[in-house]
Amino acid sequence: LLNLRPLHSSHLATQHYDVIVVGGGHAGTEAAAAAARLGAETLLVTQKISTIGALSCNPSLGGVGKGHLVKEVDALDGLCGRAGDWAGIHFSILNKRKGPAVWGPRAQLDRQRYREFIQTELLNTPKLTLLEGAVDELLVTEASTEGPGHHKVTGIRLANGIHPFSASSVVLTTGTFLSGSLFVGCTTSPGGRIGDAPSASGLSHTLKDILGLKMGRLRTGTPPRIIKDSVDFSQANYHPPDSQPRPFSFLNLQTHCKPEEQLPCYLTYTTPGVEQVVHDSLHLNCHIQQDTKGPRYCPSIESRVLRFPGRSHQVWLEPEGLSSDLVYPQGLSMTMPPDMQLRLIREIPALHRAQIHTPGYGVQYDFVCPTQLSPSLQVKSTQGLFLAGQINGTTGYEEAAAQGLWAGVNAARSALSKPPVVLSRTESYIGVLIDDLVSRGVTEPYRMFTSRAEFRTSLRPDNADLRLTLKGFEEVGCVSLRRYKEAVRARDHLQDGLAALEDLSLSSHSWRHKLPNINMSQNKSTVMTGIEILQYSEVSYEMLCSVFPQHLSLYIEFSQRIKIEAVYRPHCDEQRKEIERIQKEESMVLSPDIDYLSLPVSLSQEVREILDRIRPSTLGAASRLQGVTPAAIVHLLNYVQPTGHKEKRNYKPQLQDQKEEREKICLKNTQ
Repeated sequence: LLNLRPLHSSHLATQHYDVIVVGGGHAGTEAAAAAARLGAETLLVTQKISTIGALSCNPSLGGVGKGHLVKEVDALDGLCGRAGDWAGIHFSILNKRKGPAVWGPRAQLDRQRYREFIQTELLNTPKLTLLEGAVDELLVTEASTEGPGHHKVTGIRLANGIHPFSASSVVLTTGTFLSGSLFVGCTTSPGGRIGDAPSASGLSHTLKDILGLKMGRLRTGTPPRIIKDSVDFSQANYHPPDSQPRPFSFLNLQTHCKPEEQLPCYLTYTTPGVEQVVHDSLHLNCHIQQDTKGPRYCPSIESRVLRFPGRSHQVWLEPEGLSSDLVYPQGLSMTMPPDMQLRLIREIPALHRAQIHTPGYGVQYDFVCPTQLSPSLQVKSTQGLFLAGQINGTTGYEEAAAQGLWAGVNAARSALSKPPVVLSRTESYIGVLIDDLVSRGVTEPYRMFTSRAEFRTSLRPDNADLRLTLKGFEEVGCVSLRRYKEAVRARDHLQDGLAALEDLSLSSHSWRHKLPNINMSQNKSTVMTGIEILQYSEVSYEMLCSVFPQHLSLYIEFSQRIKIEAVYRPHCDEQRKEIERIQKEESMVLSPDIDYLSLPVSLSQEVREILDRIRPSTLGAASRLQGVTPAAIVHLLNYVQPTGHKEKRNYKPQLQDQKEEREKICLKNTQ
């Protein structure tokens, strides 16, 4: 990597690829790797190869909801989970006081090690070529077979105006670089990240003026980086990592960083002096004065102070690497002038003599309203164009990586003349993420939370491989044989371990005799299985294994997963029935050629306009649109057969009893 030399367009032997990915961030790297894994000849174009895999903001991965996405990306053979295990320097499980379904695997990362891992993986990926350059425009033609207003992307052109590259599919993952602007105080400069130029203006022009896409503007920011030796850690609360770090990847039994090598984090708080500095600097802060939407769940310190006056706010002091001399103050994103930033951070006791290495800044950038995408992340009106990451209105590495992987999968399948694949919100957090984006759109940067998923007890971090790896290998084609075999081994051992527990059927009296320290019911006539006993919080699989070694010791490697499966079994059984009901609704396809504006007045004009604008792919997706009522879904159902759209001219009124029954079913499904 130290001798890494970027390729230039003149060095490439071919000018045509199956898939071209634009951007080398988390979405772009996952998209390029996924497309290549499917066998597509792939070209990744980025402004600087040296910044591929860079952690532009917080050097961390995972968290509540976000950790689920990392586990699912890994289950589909993505990069970020294994990269996190290699670069992690502080591992912890967030939300540990609650059940395993909402645990948040998280790791603080070494910036350099993470970037090196991603670059090494990409450089050693077959069928993947890396090219350093700026993309100026998309090559577009009319899609004559799709009717007026539809286009087809045929490739890209670099900013130097020469050497166009043709492709069957193009994936845009421009992050904050699409017409990006940097803000520090009242100073504005073009860029998507400090030290890097924005995407060429021709790209925004193509999307907006040629393809006619509806676009918007969002903003985000980053805190100043502080020199570690200038921090008084004695005035902050010490937070150690977990004593036994748990890896993200299902392929890893342990992390690269040994338990004793992990670094601590520290917690401190803002003071009234911080609030005073914010108010004193408002007239010098252009970014905060604008009404462009920023991230609600990761706001700047200025936004926090203005929204919650008089409060004390958390500030986490997090290491940036094993050998780094910098500290990342999470919670202090700011865009005021550098001298005011220094004044503000010194109002915090632990930072009373802090020195700033790099000031914080704000970023504003263009995004494409994601309701214009299909669930495959392809632009509905433009064949061969896929979007992933912050260009779709999301925020965070994990959301970008999840979209990138799925966009790369479908871009490759499109290029290889295979049908698109879709992940349902009933089977994955990735499905929840994509469905929320394409069905509901965004008014502010989207962030994943466990509360967004209806089936949290089934969509746990621990079982992402069982949910997705087998499908990724057998149906999608993005999973390696090695990972598939490991997932099959895990599935078989879990099933056998649970079966062995089911066979251990004893009276409660016998269980109390074997486990005297467990507080069980005194009903001696009750017969309980090993699975029911394992549902007690104080009972571990290792405890049962010590009593029944001949039955259970073979599966000790999966002890924690067996424990979680046993605890959630009753909940998952009930949830599985609900999922089956929802899947029937999801499978009711709405044809893309339905003329919603011509439907009878039983649907309001507002509902028809919403359906016409977003054009949901299924009845389930339509039921989740804001403004579309359950009653409207009933009326829409009158014009839809289970296999698709029924032309109005062929419509015949149903018998009244059949109609009423259908309305009852649909109303129940949409409540």
